[in-house]
This record gives sequence, C-alpha cells and structure tokens, in this order.
Amino acid sequence: MEGFEMCPRFEKAVDLLSKRWVALIVFVLMPQPRRFGEIESCLSNLSGKVLSDRLKEMESEGIIQRTVYPEMPVRIEYSLTAKGIALAPILGEIGNWSTDWIELAEQR
Repeated sequence: MEGFEMCPRFEKAVDLLSKRWVALIVFVLMPQPRRFGEIESCLSNLSGKVLSDRLKEMESEGIIQRTVYPEMPVRIEYSLTAKGIALAPILGEIGNWSTDWIELAEQR
C-alpha cells in the first residue's frame, strides 16, 4: 500500500504479545499472583526454560513484577503490573472473538 506506514508502537506491542506463551502467561496471572511452578502447571506444554525467558522479558517490559519473599525457603511470586492489568480487556475481546469464530476439532 502506497503511503501506509506501520505505527512503531503498535508493531512493538504486536511483536511482544505474539511471542509464544506471553498472552497465555498474562491470562494465567490475571486472577492472582502465582509462583513459577503454578504458572508452569497451568500451561502444560510450556518448558521451564521458555517460561523463565518469557517472565524475564515480560518483567523487563514492565508487564509483570517479580516479588521475592525473604522466607525459608525463598518464595517468589509473579504478578501483573498496571501495564499488564491493562491487557485484560484486550484478552477478554480475544476470548469473545474466539467463542464466536474459532471451532475446535471434536474430542474423541
């Protein structure tokens, strides 16, 4: 298209949210903070290494925060920041769209 230019912020947002597992991690954290193992068990096909990488990326982008509790053993929880919580309506709309338009293969 002649004269069309992609907005760099939009492009960066889509790039971030389209990385495998990012949107699902946000979805898992929407109800409450969770520990690493809880997130991992909610997303059964996700490897620990990929989860660790995604959590670091999301923390550096300001979408989640990592809280370390000085207990024995040390407890670490991940929660959404205001920036991450702001994604809730977007994911809700994706959920609505998927209900209307996505068909799943029949379970046997």
